[in-house]
Amino acid sequence: MGSPVVLGIESSCDETGAGLVRDGQLLGQAVASSMDEHARFGGVVPEIAARAHVSSLTPVVSRALAEAGLRMKDIDAVAVTTGPGLSGALQVGLAGAKGLAYALGVPLHGVHHLAGHVAADTLEHGPLPDPCVVLIVSGGHTSLLLVRDLARDPILHLGDTLDDAAGECFDKVARAFGLPYPGGPAIDRAARTGDPGAVAFPRPLTGPGDAPYAFSFSGLKTAAARWAEQHRIRGARLPLADGAAALQESVADVLTRKAVAACGAYGVGTLVVVGGVAANSRVRALAGERCRAAGITLRVPPLRLCTDNGAMIAAVGDLLVRAGARPAPLDVSVDPSAPLEYAALHPVARDTTGTAGHPDPVAGSARR
Repeated sequence: MGSPVVLGIESSCDETGAGLVRDGQLLGQAVASSMDEHARFGGVVPEIAARAHVSSLTPVVSRALAEAGLRMKDIDAVAVTTGPGLSGALQVGLAGAKGLAYALGVPLHGVHHLAGHVAADTLEHGPLPDPCVVLIVSGGHTSLLLVRDLARDPILHLGDTLDDAAGECFDKVARAFGLPYPGGPAIDRAARTGDPGAVAFPRPLTGPGDAPYAFSFSGLKTAAARWAEQHRIRGARLPLADGAAALQESVADVLTRKAVAACGAYGVGTLVVVGGVAANSRVRALAGERCRAAGITLRVPPLRLCTDNGAMIAAVGDLLVRAGARPAPLDVSVDPSAPLEYAALHPVARDTTGTAGHPDPVAGSARR
């Protein structure tokens, strides 16, 4: 009998994703996005997202299977995002995953969405070094993590965002600049012809007395929005390219400065940058420059694996299956605000302690 094939399902926000992974190798994946339906509202509308998942889930799974050259009966385990994310969207993915797992008679594994982003890099570059520093930058999350064995060990948070995440900052400033949603790609495009030194935007929490690995982008967001508003009040043309380039430079500077410093402080030789904002051209370039200068190995997934996708959830499921992790209980539910503690996330609706999502993630003896 060959190695198990794991189907991963992602539905935490506005992308419906399915992926198939075996032994750390991506066999096939498909993604359907409802982004265009949300753009006119300037952000994701939860009800629209949930309805889009309902109509997209089955076709996405079928497309992933077709790309992999597999049939439904070839699936040996199902992994699904159980949090964090939009409650209705998560429920759609979980319901579909439960139905498939039950019909196929295979185990179901609940996965933390952010652990999926971490595991996405393994599909391109192989197993994660133990330990490594991971910088997660997305629409709702900015965190610096110390990761050991992703399937077995707790994940240590070195620092998290105190207010707006980097992706939120891009989205909100893009609106102030008159750019479309989503803001990250729009800012990146506008910045191509701009001068990053044209506007002196702040670098939040980078002073000598500040928390070394925490992030705060609310003040930067406000500074950029006020800069744009001052131009409008004066009736002056907004130097959009310069503003976008300066904003992008500030975000990239803060992110990479703290990440490289964390590697040095913890004696770690590999930095992994993941999440939607990892697709930003300046973040990738500056991370490369600073890692080379510090003698640190940089790993960043390809663009198709940076944004939400089912392949990353399948990657976590594959790691859990190979580690002998316990499957999710039959009454596994979702946790829209789940903290990242372990890669496996098995919340149940009746739990009120906040601890049911992380009970002994791996069967057998604990890792020593």
